[in-house]
Amino acid sequence: MRKELWLWSLFTLVLLFAAGCGNSAKTGGGKGADAEWEPSKPIEVIAPAGAGGGWDTTARAISKVLDEEKIINQRLAVVNKPGGGGAVGWSYVDGKKGDNHLLFVTSPPIFFVPLNGQSDLGHHDFTPIAAVTSDYAAFIVPADSPFDNMNDLVDALKKDPGSISVVGDSAPGSMDHMQFVKAVHAAGVDVKNLKYVSAQDGGGMAMLLGGKVDVYSTGVGEAVEQARAGKVKVLAITAPERLTDEEMKEFPTLIEQGIEDDFIVWRGIMGPKDMDEAAVKYYENAIKEMMETNTWAEVRDNYGWEDNFMPSQEFKEFLDEEYEEIASLMEEMGLKK
Repeated sequence: MRKELWLWSLFTLVLLFAAGCGNSAKTGGGKGADAEWEPSKPIEVIAPAGAGGGWDTTARAISKVLDEEKIINQRLAVVNKPGGGGAVGWSYVDGKKGDNHLLFVTSPPIFFVPLNGQSDLGHHDFTPIAAVTSDYAAFIVPADSPFDNMNDLVDALKKDPGSISVVGDSAPGSMDHMQFVKAVHAAGVDVKNLKYVSAQDGGGMAMLLGGKVDVYSTGVGEAVEQARAGKVKVLAITAPERLTDEEMKEFPTLIEQGIEDDFIVWRGIMGPKDMDEAAVKYYENAIKEMMETNTWAEVRDNYGWEDNFMPSQEFKEFLDEEYEEIASLMEEMGLKK
């Protein structure tokens, strides 16, 4: 009896082992969540905008650190796909469903652009990999501008909203536009008649310095170099309190100027829809490892970013919650299509 029981137990173990092998075969090549996966060719990293903007800067910074630290065993090639406030780049990525060798940088415009009717694609159409940084908006003017602070600008906008031209590197109704709209709306400006100029080739700073526009709505990191050179004045940033970085601590917040508003510019990495779970995990781990290096800390501090790591699932939940909040804001302002 004992011998029969032993044989039956052995037979059961063999069946379980065979079943496990069968499942492994089905999920081989990186197809399953537990399967090991590594990139087998160069990775395309899409910046859905022109050179010099926030997406481009972030894409190149991440790619550079991953390469220098040898965290990923393949070359990361940054490719700019400007147009439509990100929609051109998203359309390209959408055509690569299931591609494990394609990533792109994302931020709040992935909400704004579809909500204002400029794209049929939104965050639900892609695979969240990881959130990486938090940044803040900055509203800047030329050094010789008559506006010395945000309240000077608000007063002029209240008198004649259309008399001041505001440029951003995103499409109308997208992030650079909406972060400015949100701020001056909180200050009591009639935002329906604002004059917004879209420089989707990343040429907003050049337009400001060339005297073609009055105000540039951008990210804090994009303002530092020209502020350091004395070519621009930073009227306000959207952080809840002053930043501690030596080169940014003089930038005043909206709140300290009596405007009760702040705005966080998060940035993260996504991929095409239907990416293998093992590939998602690989990139998620690679980004986490990258953010623990001294090389990343130096790059991050140089641009004034703050670490904001979220793994794939947490990032997805964050995106869903943020989308609902922004949709409500745009509906209130009559900008939701």
